[in-house]
Amino acid sequence: MAKAKILAIDDEPSILNLVSAYLQAEDFDFHTAEDGLTGLKAFRAFKPDLVILDIMLPGMDGIEVLNQIRRESDAYVIMLTAKSEEVDKVVGLSVGADDYLTKPFSPRELMARVKAALRRMQQTTQQTDRKVLAFQCIRIDINARRVWVKDQEIELTTLEFDLLVILAEHKGMVLSREQLLEKAWGYDYFGDMRVVDVHIGHLRQKIGSEFIETVRGAGYRFEDERI
Repeated sequence: MAKAKILAIDDEPSILNLVSAYLQAEDFDFHTAEDGLTGLKAFRAFKPDLVILDIMLPGMDGIEVLNQIRRESDAYVIMLTAKSEEVDKVVGLSVGADDYLTKPFSPRELMARVKAALRRMQQTTQQTDRKVLAFQCIRIDINARRVWVKDQEIELTTLEFDLLVILAEHKGMVLSREQLLEKAWGYDYFGDMRVVDVHIGHLRQKIGSEFIETVRGAGYRFEDERI
């Protein structure tokens, strides 16, 4: 089996050295970069499965790098931020980051998130049985990872698709943010629960807000009738 390919982009040598040591210990195939432009060039040449990306970079910052990546790829992106303000995290997620960690962070926690993301991606590629979830307005081909709303195909990111499938498979049930984090992100999450709200918001914008109901104080529920 080919090694997972990881790209780490951060302008702090101490962090890059620490992350590199852990990636090497886990036997990943990895590259590093210390600024946004070099990181973007490395991304295009290396074609990683997952990117660890700092928001604050010299020259081209992490948000712009992420914007460029999302125009070309759905690679999993974990953003690193030295700022604790909620807005910085949500802005990063709003342009397509899958997850984030606030500095200072535990490298073991970062590796746990990296391995959980890669594990879910591997499970997706290993699916063999054709499975389609069919509702009155929405049709989901799980193996092809394609979604149609009222016969119009909708483009979703990897996490948006996973969240939709999880909600649809539990149609009519309320799933808490903690449950969605565990099922979609694949690990026990100790960060800000807003990460779920941001991705649910993007999903609603694409498929229509009427299909995902917010149950105040409890979580989210998928609403569409099976056929």
